[in-house]
Amino acid sequence: MPMSETPANTVKARREGLGLGASELAHRAGMTRQALHRIESRSGAGGGYTPSVTVALQLARALGCRVEDLFSLASDAPQAELVGEAEPGQRLQLARVAGKLLAYPLSGVDALQGSADALMVKAAAAGRVQVEPLSSSHVWDDTAVLYGCDPSLALLCRHAAPARVLLRPAVSERSLEALVRGEAHAAGLHLYDMASGQSNLPFVAAAFPEQVVQVYALWSWEQGLMVRAGNPENITAVRDLGRRGVRVVNRPAGAGSRRLLDDWLREAGLDARTISGYDLEAPTPLDSAEAIAHGRADVGVGPRSAAQAHGLDFVPLLRERFDLVVPEEHLTHPGVQALLQAARSPALRAELTSLGGYDPAESGRLISTLSPKRSA
Repeated sequence: MPMSETPANTVKARREGLGLGASELAHRAGMTRQALHRIESRSGAGGGYTPSVTVALQLARALGCRVEDLFSLASDAPQAELVGEAEPGQRLQLARVAGKLLAYPLSGVDALQGSADALMVKAAAAGRVQVEPLSSSHVWDDTAVLYGCDPSLALLCRHAAPARVLLRPAVSERSLEALVRGEAHAAGLHLYDMASGQSNLPFVAAAFPEQVVQVYALWSWEQGLMVRAGNPENITAVRDLGRRGVRVVNRPAGAGSRRLLDDWLREAGLDARTISGYDLEAPTPLDSAEAIAHGRADVGVGPRSAAQAHGLDFVPLLRERFDLVVPEEHLTHPGVQALLQAARSPALRAELTSLGGYDPAESGRLISTLSPKRSA
């Protein structure tokens, strides 16, 4: 006879996720601390102790979940497409996008602060991984994934609560690419097209030639030159970036601010290779502003809001929109609907206005519906 398979369990992970001590859970489930320890010490795939049906039901009730959320056969463990890189045992967040279950690794600060949905068990074929769930599948189904670089997107996500939105920081072009690959439900962008004088729309249309996509305004802001407090280098225009001794901090390739800097340098007749600090990249606008505030650079391109956050002076050069891009297939997703409702809320608009540098007057307004171009 074939050997029966021992269930894996997530009892310890769920208990710790709820902030419960072992003694408290044992009391709630009507069992001894020692019995709970035997179960928890076998958590994960390959565990050797299986509690009775009664004990399993008592644990599920105490933890506010279903029995199948706590115990599963390793052979039935779900698989997800991995977005990024992860190692066995790493904590993951899960979301279903266009019918695909995706796994997003938690790392850095997020690994300590983010709420995990699963642990990676092992790699599977074709970029998939087997996961050990820590949360219920209905949570993954209702989770929205949003890409973008502006720190105020986190504020938008908080105002969308209780809907769950995973915010994935990425520069604008990388955010748009993630949306095209089907790794997100929505993306926040600020990409300015000098040729047309339009924000975002030309780039979205080029990225989605065969899909219907809706573009919603989130806010507008001033882009320009962030300079040290008091502007000791007397920087008043892009041409000043070519002066000897002026140090620039740049943004990574694909960032909206990086695109603006390159366009402005060309207009000013300056070669990027001659600009001191051009290769010094900061991951976010706030990181650029921090580098200037701490004296590691004299100037960088960014929004007024980032300059104000670090007490810098600001030379305005352009007003552009920061938009939310949503493929039509994701419009009915509850998380996307919550984001749009939050964008239109007076509470969010008031908070953005109080930050300074933001104009949320059109927040949540549909700017354009982009449809595939049909050949005659």
